[in-house]
Amino acid sequence: MIAFPNCKINLGLRVLQKRSDGFHDIETIFYPVPLKDVLEIITLPAAGLPTIQTHGLQINGEATENLCFKAWQLLKKDFPELPPVEIQLLKNIPMGAGLGGGSADAAFMLQLLNDKFRLDLSSQQLVDYATQLGSDCPFFIVNQPCVATGRGEILKPADIDLSGYLLILVHPGIHINTAWAFAQLNVNSSLKKQGIMEAITHQPVQAWKQYLSNDFEPAVFDKYPEIQHIKAHLYQAGALYASMTGSGSTVFGIFDGTFRPAAVLPEHYRAIRL
Repeated sequence: MIAFPNCKINLGLRVLQKRSDGFHDIETIFYPVPLKDVLEIITLPAAGLPTIQTHGLQINGEATENLCFKAWQLLKKDFPELPPVEIQLLKNIPMGAGLGGGSADAAFMLQLLNDKFRLDLSSQQLVDYATQLGSDCPFFIVNQPCVATGRGEILKPADIDLSGYLLILVHPGIHINTAWAFAQLNVNSSLKKQGIMEAITHQPVQAWKQYLSNDFEPAVFDKYPEIQHIKAHLYQAGALYASMTGSGSTVFGIFDGTFRPAAVLPEHYRAIRL
């Protein structure tokens, strides 16, 4: 059984406060984007643990640390009869890029296991399992534009449609460690007002530049100025709105659908038009 996990972008991202559990409360808009990995599972004939074969972009670390493996382990606890599977994963979504590729793979793995082995888990149950794997994993179960609060797991549908626009993703080949990015923020002050993101996205895309922001940009831009240069370049090329997504390093630009920007970027950058 095969699935095609897609990535996401953040239309603005505010870090509101650090929580007593060590996580952070955020406010953001998750928007699904059709840059996809390929994930296949095949039942193994003998008992044991899953195996993972990865292709495409290189994934560092042990197989047991892969979120797809952890998704199987999570369900195995509640469904002891769940057989081991061979996992084939083709990585197209860059890692450490703010696109949520690993989280997408984990969420789609849960859904594949649910469908293939007829576990009869509801969407809400899948969301609950996904929450245990990562803060933005639940979004990929819903997989539609959402206002996200809490750690990112509290989701409310957002009435946003960018299908008539041209979206350009630019990944400069820089890996941003999310823990490092959070450590750069000063979020020990009183709780910021919530509800701003949803209100702003009711404005035309042309107005987002004035109102939307990503709290990670100042620290990331300071350490990696070339990421800031990408954002500036996209605006110079005619973007209606440009921003870094997540904690970086990917930057996206939203252009009028009839416009063809003449964006000239270094050859080692990965620029994707959607």
